[in-house]
Amino acid sequence: MHDITFPLRWRIALIAPALAVFIAFWLLPMVALVQVSADHHFFATYAALLTNARYMKSLAATIMLSAAVTATTLVLSVIAGLLLARREFAGKRTLVALLTFPLAFPGVVVGFMVIMLAGRQGLIGALALKLTGERWVFAYSMAGLFIGYLYFSIPRVIVTVMASATKLDASLEEAARSLGASPWQIMRDVVLPALSPGLIAAGAVCFATAMGAFGTAFTLATDIDVLPMTIYTEFTLNANMVTAAGLSIVLGLVTWAVLACARSATGSAVAATA
Repeated sequence: MHDITFPLRWRIALIAPALAVFIAFWLLPMVALVQVSADHHFFATYAALLTNARYMKSLAATIMLSAAVTATTLVLSVIAGLLLARREFAGKRTLVALLTFPLAFPGVVVGFMVIMLAGRQGLIGALALKLTGERWVFAYSMAGLFIGYLYFSIPRVIVTVMASATKLDASLEEAARSLGASPWQIMRDVVLPALSPGLIAAGAVCFATAMGAFGTAFTLATDIDVLPMTIYTEFTLNANMVTAAGLSIVLGLVTWAVLACARSATGSAVAATA
């Protein structure tokens, strides 16, 4: 094979479009956000944000909701993804298409679907009214937002699990089975470690998506206090640009920290399984 090297001017020409996009759509907006949030009093502004009980409660609720969605999504997606990757049955392609169909829906549509399911006139409420005499309505709470986030998170992770499952070395499972390992031991000691790099990466993306998701929360925002809604309220209703920008930076830093940890853990997992 021939080693193809590009002259310096060609390297610059090839990287220039990506660099331009990075500067225009990430670097400049972030610099603008930091400038607005600082308001000539950088430390005082962020100290006020981080000591505000309402803002920190909103941040904590957002992190806990995102973590719960991520954990539940990973469990359900591993079960469904392994089944779909390893079993052939009638209607499998149709089922996979239906499971991944929510990828095409924006957050607002997902929110309306949750309302149709668990809203005041929703299906769950109607069934509960017939069975118990009481209408169950939880679409406009954290439970409804959890269902909405779960709905658009599962398809993303299932696709990752299915792709990773097709690359597993079946001989390792056969060897473990021949040594008397139970199905649970094979799953714990062979399958999950092999899937771990993909699961960590998919889980990080799932967490980041849930942290910043706005459309679904906006549609269901009757009794919901998550950070994207807090930022929206400060920006639109209170016209508080400084606080909105500062909270945006805080949200971005938390999400970036999780993604950075995932990249580090993924690298370690890859090294361990090599």
